[in-house]
Amino acid sequence: MTPDPIVTELRLPTRLGFEKVAMHTAASVAEIMGFSSDRVEDLKTAVSEACINAIEHGNQLNEQLGVVVTMSMSLESLEVKIRDHGQGVQGEMQMPDIDRKMMGEEHPRGMGMFLIQALVDEVEYVSEQSGGGSYARLVIHLHPEGKN
Repeated sequence: MTPDPIVTELRLPTRLGFEKVAMHTAASVAEIMGFSSDRVEDLKTAVSEACINAIEHGNQLNEQLGVVVTMSMSLESLEVKIRDHGQGVQGEMQMPDIDRKMMGEEHPRGMGMFLIQALVDEVEYVSEQSGGGSYARLVIHLHPEGKN
C-alpha cells in the first residue's frame, strides 16, 4: 500500500518578494525528501519564476488577490502548484530568441516559462474552465530519467 502524499499549502499576498517564501519552503521540503543540491536549486528557481508570473501576470499585481502554493510530496516526487486569479496562458507559447534579447532587439523579460520548463521534470499550465483562476503545476522526480 502506497502512503498518501503529504500536502502543505502556503497562502501568499500578491506582492513581489513573497515568492521567496514559496521558494525557500519548496527547497526545505525537497531537502527533507533527499533531492540533490543541484535539483533543489533548480526547484528554487522554477518556483520563484512561477510565483512571480502568478503575481505579475495572473493577479496583475492586485494586492486584493492572493497566490496559493500547494506542495504534494510522495515517495518519488514533489509537485508544486502555484494558483492565481488570472486566465492562464493564452495561445501558444513562442520560444524566445535569446540572441535578439541579448542584442536588445527584444524585451529582455519573458523567458520565465521556458526557464521553468528546462528546470523541472514536468510542467503544466491550467486555466480553470469556470473562470476560477489558473495554476502552474511543476513536478520534480527524485530519480528522473536523463537528469542528475
